[in-house]
Amino acid sequence: MLPLVLLAPVSAFPAYFQANPLATLALVTIALALLIYGFAKYYALSALISRLAFTELINKPESVTTAKDKINSHFWLFFWLNVRIGCLLFLVYFGLAILGGIVAVILGAVLGSIFGQAGSLLSLIPLVLIILFGLTWFFSRWLIAEVPLAVEEGVNIRQSIARSWELSKNSAFRIQAIVLICFLVTVPLVLVTNFLPSIFLLRIEPNSPRYWIVYFISLITGLLGGALVLPFWQAIKAVLYYDLRSRREGLGLKLRDREV
Repeated sequence: MLPLVLLAPVSAFPAYFQANPLATLALVTIALALLIYGFAKYYALSALISRLAFTELINKPESVTTAKDKINSHFWLFFWLNVRIGCLLFLVYFGLAILGGIVAVILGAVLGSIFGQAGSLLSLIPLVLIILFGLTWFFSRWLIAEVPLAVEEGVNIRQSIARSWELSKNSAFRIQAIVLICFLVTVPLVLVTNFLPSIFLLRIEPNSPRYWIVYFISLITGLLGGALVLPFWQAIKAVLYYDLRSRREGLGLKLRDREV
């Protein structure tokens, strides 16, 4: 919110800021720095929720203060981990789009010669399916990448991503199904807090005072919706991490042995 508030004068007084490029540059720089810090804080808080949920699962609960101290020791690592995951997913999307495009062109040539324009349209279906299933498959392999960094000792960004990849081996389709179910559970809340306020914007004249009031209200409701959904998703990640470690490394068996 704060970066947007800082940039609001640039939109409200364009003539002044066009005549004073140094003031524009200063505001944009400050807003960008605050935006990056905000994302870093968001990722650290997300990791904190996952750590607290995981310690509850292994019956070793931590206080918020203790968990926060450990998370804050890797504060910026969570930001750069998510940046790296975002870059990896972009590269995956780029590769899948090329692969799907090649398949669509070949199928389009074959089906187009048989069914005409309808065949060319049908050739786009494999393109969509390749991108959709391929991207969600890779996403499921890196879904819990932040959790090892949050709960394991001596793990860096590369090792945390590798742990997620290793633990989710042979479980990608199951994780995809869990993510789909969780997404469907959160859809009503997301629709009410994110998409419903945006519909009102379509009926208001852009850049009018009324438009910006409704825009900020929709932004606030969207943030509130995200804040309500975030603990749910981070707890799901902690449960998945616990389940995958139990299946692959016998985490639960070790705990029961200790109790005996």
